[in-house]
Amino acid sequence: MTKRCFAACVLTLIFTVTQLQGCVVAAVGAGAAAAAKVANDRRTVGTQLDDQNAEGKVSFRWAKYDRLKDSANLRVDVYNGVALLTGQAPDQQLISQAVNEVQQVDYIHKIHNQVRVGQPQAATSQAYDIWLANKIRAKLLANENVPALQIKVVVENAEVFLMGRVTNQEATYAVDIARNVEGVQRVIRAFEIT
Repeated sequence: MTKRCFAACVLTLIFTVTQLQGCVVAAVGAGAAAAAKVANDRRTVGTQLDDQNAEGKVSFRWAKYDRLKDSANLRVDVYNGVALLTGQAPDQQLISQAVNEVQQVDYIHKIHNQVRVGQPQAATSQAYDIWLANKIRAKLLANENVPALQIKVVVENAEVFLMGRVTNQEATYAVDIARNVEGVQRVIRAFEIT
């Protein structure tokens, strides 16, 4: 091996190690943030897991129907046993089928059906919704009157859905903040008031 080749290998190794250290720091930071969210959630850890499991069960039930998979764009978010359904389906019959499948999941005790009749959103609209949701989360985090870690923000076609266990005052602040974010068409409360 020549000196030049050896030097290139050493530099590559150093670069790789420094990049991996950055990944480890990022992974540890992400893990710490997730642990903080779990620890500060007003739901018990068991309830958080039950909510995630219920979302998975709904998705599994929907996946069994080709028409739901192929023609609809559906999303389920579960918070403390309350399911929020968003997205689009081409007709009311398909929406009813989707809701019926959610009703079969024992853990879910309330359903907010916000699925709209229409064609699935384009990828550009979905990307805009993600950007809008992050913008709203940042505004909630910046406001000391809002327990941002207690609020789940779902955006579908510029409509904002807010979920979580909050007081009436916290809900009012959160809705006001979301309503005043540029690009938001409508804000819908799906809170559990404590």
